[in-house]
Amino acid sequence: MELLGAAAVVLLVCIACLLSFAAWRGKSGKGKMPPGPAPLPILGNVLQVKPKNLAKTLQKLSEEYGPVFTVHLGSDPVVVLHGHDVVKEALIDRADEFAARGHMPIGDRANNGLGIIFSNNEGWLQVRRFALTTLRNFGMGKRSIEERIQEETEYLLEEINKTKGTPFDPTFMLSCAISNVICSIVFGKRYDYKDKKFLALMNNMNNIFEMMNSHWGQEKENPNSSFYMKNLITSTFDLFIAGTETTSTTVRYGLLLLLKYPKIQEKVQEEIDRIVGRSRRPCVADRTQMPYTDAVVHEIQRFITLIPLGLPHTVTKDTRFREYVIPKGTTIYPILSSVLHDSKEFPNPNEFNPEHFLNKNGTFRKSEFFMPFSAGKRICPGEGLARMEIFLLIATILQNFTLKPIIDPQEIDITPTLSGTGNVPPAYQLCALPR
Repeated sequence: MELLGAAAVVLLVCIACLLSFAAWRGKSGKGKMPPGPAPLPILGNVLQVKPKNLAKTLQKLSEEYGPVFTVHLGSDPVVVLHGHDVVKEALIDRADEFAARGHMPIGDRANNGLGIIFSNNEGWLQVRRFALTTLRNFGMGKRSIEERIQEETEYLLEEINKTKGTPFDPTFMLSCAISNVICSIVFGKRYDYKDKKFLALMNNMNNIFEMMNSHWGQEKENPNSSFYMKNLITSTFDLFIAGTETTSTTVRYGLLLLLKYPKIQEKVQEEIDRIVGRSRRPCVADRTQMPYTDAVVHEIQRFITLIPLGLPHTVTKDTRFREYVIPKGTTIYPILSSVLHDSKEFPNPNEFNPEHFLNKNGTFRKSEFFMPFSAGKRICPGEGLARMEIFLLIATILQNFTLKPIIDPQEIDITPTLSGTGNVPPAYQLCALPR
């Protein structure tokens, strides 16, 4: 009886697999869904898609199935866009059709469909425009955003000075500095780096960013208004999580790369000394005069590819894309790493090399492949703020300190410890020696 029962289970599994395969074959092909590996019932493409390194897995699949293909995460089909041309075509050339945010479990749990990052409600565009306008308006107030960043860098320098050249982990120090810029904008005040509530907020945001890399990262009276308290609170939190953790992680990863490549750090310091000197702090206007430093900042963002998959998109109606049809509601991943690591645009893309953003005469080289903040209608609304912060923090730190590793630079591991939907650098310590 037991043998018969086992045989029946095996038979049922085989039948389910055959039916699933037949259904998959019927849905994919020209005029239908893009091609892809055959999924297992319920489990989908669990054998082909490795959650710990999704970007590399999807790159290998693109070599077999082309720049537009389908994978099944569980029972749900996901259309993957791999390469600059298809990502640009979807997010920029056909921005309206691909502007909707795709489903992401962590977004549902944290935001309940509200805010800016994960929302698709009717008020999304209103709240996004409000956030952008508010950020722009701060540039014309009594104190500009740049002044707020420069003020916070002074507090950061004080904290670094307190280490007196001894080894320290820069994680929370950088998170506090970046978050205080948002606090200054939203609340009109900053917080001490030892404030318990402030540190608790930093810890929660760090946990949420790491959770996004786990399997989970898979006006009240006016009913038409998007500006009611819960939505505004969620939108403010979006500014914090997007404007703190991503930027501070980028700077933290950047400092690790400068520890690994001390000659690049020296060249940045030479340019800072020549253009800015030591008598004043670096400012945004200096960037055009500092092509090497600007190239290093761009190369940090390109190399680490902080959000390799980008955030998911979807289509709100059946959409013909190239020779395929993407059904309404299908999740779409525009793979940003496939653009940022394009070998034709960036020779040896897996190497950290500022020359990727420099012309032969040493001037800065722009590239339309530079998409760390995504592109189109869902491009990060805080892009301008983040770029300003990354440049000013790195330039100011290197103006005042020489960063030294606690181990031989050749032994430094720059491989991300988490590499799902976001690349997180390994934990490390450094010594900051006053210049």
